[in-house]
Amino acid sequence: LGCCTPASVVTDGGGGGGAAAEERSLFVVRVVQIAVMCVLALTVVFGIFFLGCNLLIKSEGMINFLAKDRRPSKEVEAVVVGPY
Repeated sequence: LGCCTPASVVTDGGGGGGAAAEERSLFVVRVVQIAVMCVLALTVVFGIFFLGCNLLIKSEGMINFLAKDRRPSKEVEAVVVGPY
């Protein structure tokens, strides 16, 4: 049963070389994890930014559309301007 434990699978490179290799692999794993998290964070930040810009543009379009609807018609202007 002792032959199948993870400790028995790791072989020492003679004189502590295995510990340095294991430490280096842990460092590489940490660097990869940090890089992936940075990419994901940037993706979320830019996604929120572009979504906000898109909503801002759409809201400006809606405001302009409503402003056009709220302007008095030309017929009303003709009636108001007529008596003067």
